[in-house]
Amino acid sequence: MTGIVVRASERVIAAEFFELLKTPWEFFQTGKQYDVLICTSEELPCEAAPLSLVFGGEQMPFDSEQKKQVRPHAGGFVLSDEGKRLPIYGTVASFSGNSNSLLTLEGTNEPAAYVSRCGGATVLRIGYNLFSEVRFLLTEGQPTENSVIPTLDEHIACLRGWITLAGIPLVEVPPVPVGYKFMACLTHDLDHPVMRNHWCDHTMYGFLYRATIGTLRDVFRRRKSLGSLRKNLEAVCLLPFVHLGLAKDFWRGFDRYLEMVEVPGSTFFVIPRSDYAGRTSEGPAPSLRRCRYEVDQLAPQLRRIVAAGGEIGLHGLDAWLDNDEGRKEREIVSRAVGVSIRGVRMHWLFFDSNSPAALDQAGFDYDTTVGYRETVGYRAGTAQAYKPPGATKLLELPLHVMDTALFYSSYLRLREQEAEGLVWRLMDDAERSGGALTINWHDRSIAPDRLWEDFYLKMLRELRSRGAWLPTSSKAVAWFRSRRAAVIESARSPGGALRVQGRAKTSEEVPGLQIRIHKPRAQSLAEATASRKRAEFVDVPFAGTTELNLAI
Repeated sequence: MTGIVVRASERVIAAEFFELLKTPWEFFQTGKQYDVLICTSEELPCEAAPLSLVFGGEQMPFDSEQKKQVRPHAGGFVLSDEGKRLPIYGTVASFSGNSNSLLTLEGTNEPAAYVSRCGGATVLRIGYNLFSEVRFLLTEGQPTENSVIPTLDEHIACLRGWITLAGIPLVEVPPVPVGYKFMACLTHDLDHPVMRNHWCDHTMYGFLYRATIGTLRDVFRRRKSLGSLRKNLEAVCLLPFVHLGLAKDFWRGFDRYLEMVEVPGSTFFVIPRSDYAGRTSEGPAPSLRRCRYEVDQLAPQLRRIVAAGGEIGLHGLDAWLDNDEGRKEREIVSRAVGVSIRGVRMHWLFFDSNSPAALDQAGFDYDTTVGYRETVGYRAGTAQAYKPPGATKLLELPLHVMDTALFYSSYLRLREQEAEGLVWRLMDDAERSGGALTINWHDRSIAPDRLWEDFYLKMLRELRSRGAWLPTSSKAVAWFRSRRAAVIESARSPGGALRVQGRAKTSEEVPGLQIRIHKPRAQSLAEATASRKRAEFVDVPFAGTTELNLAI
């Protein structure tokens, strides 16, 4: 059991952190004994555990007792002795002493952590406030220059690593469904699903330019093939006949996404109103945010998607600002599709600190807006669903990969080989840490002029080969909720045996949970550099009530 000693203002964010690192824990109770204490408070009851991890970027009473000089720095990167590079967004402290540390500042090599004793207990003093960092990641989010670093997941990995290096086993419910390596949610924003709705407007002229001059330029630069040029020129020639109703609308094939996966699990987000740009916090949104289709126009396709096992969500316009508008927008799409809408992603990814509460009050089960428009990666620093500050029930399923961010000239403008390297790197992270990699491939990205279907199919094959579960967004969120509801307890006997008890509800809709026992990697932190072992763990599936007794 881990005891948490924090300031009152940190209790909510600390509790959310331990939904992400799902290990037995409680807020510290005087008189109880723990395996580990995690402390950001000035009070350190180190006698209550054999190991205390003390976090803070400023001088703390324990530093004065240890006669340590503390130098605060305004953020930066810290490096672990195991090669992790971790951005710190608040104050980070360096300490006097030699540089042979578990954690050092990048550039200066100054120690950002030190190991000491407090009575009979070991104390690892770490030079940043863990829960301040978590709060920043789940509210402000990372700048784009650090987008490819899963910072919150790395904080979890560091904490887990320090505990096991101290000779203490760690028990958790990992963010990994039984039978799979990780999850991947395939999502599709329906922005412009009907070419016939666009006549002599910005969208049609943009299509004509990209399908002709833009594609020809990309062929000369070896960014597109002659086959792509041929397909786009054919679409340009068909355009008048599409508007006359004499040829098939080449943008109206978004339901083909269902045919591309063996078990349909895609989620499609639908705009509730035609020719309405919505609002910003200052006034009307730019007119280019308008979409020109009515939900009823797509209703037959959307109902077929639901019948085949896919999901329909809201691609919201004003729901992020106003819970009443959120309810109205949700009802419009629910009525057209014939099922209750559970999830939302805001159009153009509009979002602010009040949005979680507004969407929560509007009755949404989850949001999947938090991500980047201009790049890919981890805005919130994690691949796990989390409860954002301000929400009571709503979970946030963060967005990681968007097609336009990869390939648009105004964003990353990557070649396919470059995009593969970047997206596959995120898959590597997911295999290592678990969670759900959320991908957004727009409705017309498999149609002229974009023609990004081949990359999407290659990405699907790679996800399958890596053992990913490909659920709808709502099923992924349901799995995370089952994990959050699970209860695990652990206790160590004086002889070293570990007793673990777990309770969890099962559902046929989603895969099961598992208990993971991380084995100790060294006898103590003082000996960790010389004698550490590689990380090892044991996974045991569990459902209902499970009890384990293991010799560690």
